[in-house]
Amino acid sequence: QVQLVESGGGLVQAGGSLRLSCAASGRTSSTYATGWFRQAPGKERDFVAAITWSDVNTYYADSVKGRFTISGNNAKNTVYLQMNSLKPEDTAVYYCAATPRKVEATQSARYDYWGQGTQVTVSS
Repeated sequence: QVQLVESGGGLVQAGGSLRLSCAASGRTSSTYATGWFRQAPGKERDFVAAITWSDVNTYYADSVKGRFTISGNNAKNTVYLQMNSLKPEDTAVYYCAATPRKVEATQSARYDYWGQGTQVTVSS
């Protein structure tokens, strides 16, 4: 089991920056991938970014590529999402997720563990 807690959300003006953190506890050593997903009101949960730990590859949704950066430490117990040049359309609840299985890291259905989410609101 892995427990995930997100933090760092808040209200920011368009063009601003936020850094989200995901603190993991439990059996983090077996984590294959950690991802960030977001869900806006009335919409489905969408992929944002992910990191696979075996090869330290990173993946990004086209909508955030060049603006967001995912990173973490070797112990896999902290993962960050640096968000720059924020836009109003980035407004959503952001979730951290993790899985020990070797899966497609961009697919939310493949993840086993989820945090409670943190709200990000970008004003225009």
